[in-house]
Amino acid sequence: MKILIENEIYPIEILEEVFDDPKFYKQNGLEGMITSVGYYHSFEKNSLVFMLPKVFMRDNDKTVFGCKKNELVDLIKNESVKHKTQYNWVRQLSVHFYNSLSEFKKRNNDTSIIHNTETFELNTNLGDKEYSYLDFLLSFVNFYKKNKQQILFKHIEFVSNQAKKPKWEKTIRKSLPLLLNGKTPIYTEIRNKKKIINTEEELLTYFFSILNHLNKQHNLNLKIDKSFNLIEGNSFERLCENGRTKLRKIKYRYFNDILKKMYVLCELYFSQFDKSSIKRKKEDFLAISNYNLVFEDMIDKLFSDKLNELEVDGITIEKLKHNDDGKIIDHIYDYKSLIDTSDIFYIGDSKYYKSESTLGKVSKYKQFTYAKNVIQFNIDILNKNKQIQTSSLRYRDIITEGYNISPNFFIYGYIDDVSNYDLHSIYKKGEPKASYHFKERLFDRDTLFVHQYKINFLYVLKAYTHFNETEIESFRKEVKETFRNNFVKFFNDSKACGFELYEAIFNVEDYPTFIETHFKKLNGKCFCTIDNRLLLARHNSDTSVDSLLDNFRLLKELE
Repeated sequence: MKILIENEIYPIEILEEVFDDPKFYKQNGLEGMITSVGYYHSFEKNSLVFMLPKVFMRDNDKTVFGCKKNELVDLIKNESVKHKTQYNWVRQLSVHFYNSLSEFKKRNNDTSIIHNTETFELNTNLGDKEYSYLDFLLSFVNFYKKNKQQILFKHIEFVSNQAKKPKWEKTIRKSLPLLLNGKTPIYTEIRNKKKIINTEEELLTYFFSILNHLNKQHNLNLKIDKSFNLIEGNSFERLCENGRTKLRKIKYRYFNDILKKMYVLCELYFSQFDKSSIKRKKEDFLAISNYNLVFEDMIDKLFSDKLNELEVDGITIEKLKHNDDGKIIDHIYDYKSLIDTSDIFYIGDSKYYKSESTLGKVSKYKQFTYAKNVIQFNIDILNKNKQIQTSSLRYRDIITEGYNISPNFFIYGYIDDVSNYDLHSIYKKGEPKASYHFKERLFDRDTLFVHQYKINFLYVLKAYTHFNETEIESFRKEVKETFRNNFVKFFNDSKACGFELYEAIFNVEDYPTFIETHFKKLNGKCFCTIDNRLLLARHNSDTSVDSLLDNFRLLKELE
């Protein structure tokens, strides 16, 4: 097994050694850059390759595994590391990574989707009902680990039965004993008066011969009991060529569920070498050149609920997420507003970077554009239906003409611990970034804030294929609350956010008159909550509303 990393440059001889053609890398002189992420296996070159995402790189030549990228290429081949526990991540990662690609293939059957300038291309030669070489490998290993004790017990039971009522004269004449201490003979093959035929032995021989071959070829470090008969070397190569024919002759013997599954695994493996096939595959692969789409789908499965079914002129939130002008909202969910008990859309964008990279300016401006599209969508619903609120979602207040605070977030993956698949390890980077036309207007539709978060990539990788609905819901509940609390904490700190929040102390009936009288001063600075509290946001540098503060009291904190 070889391990390469996306966007990294390798000597061309290494790439030509494992790939049958250059569709997974771009050659430049004597070097080549990996352009895809995925799995590749060549039957002719007997090579198995993983092309990992660039998140596994730190900086320069250093990987998250503590070694350089060129050392990583043949790491699993080194006999001295396969017994070391610090390299257990190789096998664990290969399983989760391959499963994630298979899951993405299931969730995205349409491989011709085009998003503006970015083409979605899942590159594979595997049909919906076809199995890759790695499928065989993982299936054999998992089946063996799950059933090895039961298989070994049956095998030993048969061997032990052969020793009942031995015919010693024939045993001594036909068998060679082992001498214990040079004196005591030990006979390993006992001749019986009644010969018992083991109908399972032939299938066990085929299965364990295949498993032994995979074990040696890929350094799986599996311990196979020495009591099993194994076919190796040239004999195994001949077995592969006519294995399916041999299996058909013994198919009628097996009724036990374990043996039937063992038979199917052997048949699938031997089918790769069947010469009767019109076109035998030289390779199999599952790879993608736009891995950011896979990362977005992994995050979206964790974060996004079923979207609101509200519709304006045939446009739903689902359509808005993938609209025709090329602007694609990665993640969107509704949750508790920051200032009252209504709901608001939290809009997220997942960024696919190296582990230690940071956010660029273009991404920030794109995110604010996404938020404005969602705000406009809800305003359209408000205008069309002439209602104060849309379901539990509430963006605009009619009395003050103010806009609710719209939370935004960026999230991108990182890897700190290559063995940590069980903790999301989400943490916040810095304070929210702001975008505005008028910095003193908190409740203006153009005033937006975005938080940055990093999440353990390996946790996302595992959750994508292993989490059930209950586990996903538990994650969402925790993270949604965390994201909201971080925004609330930010706005409760006047030095951090730049605003002090006040609450009106006069009667609700007087709100409209008060707002109309002082609208020029209060425009974009007031918002009437769903529970009829009139809030005023005073910017630290704004003195224009100071004359009105006698009508308000300082709000201790948002909850």
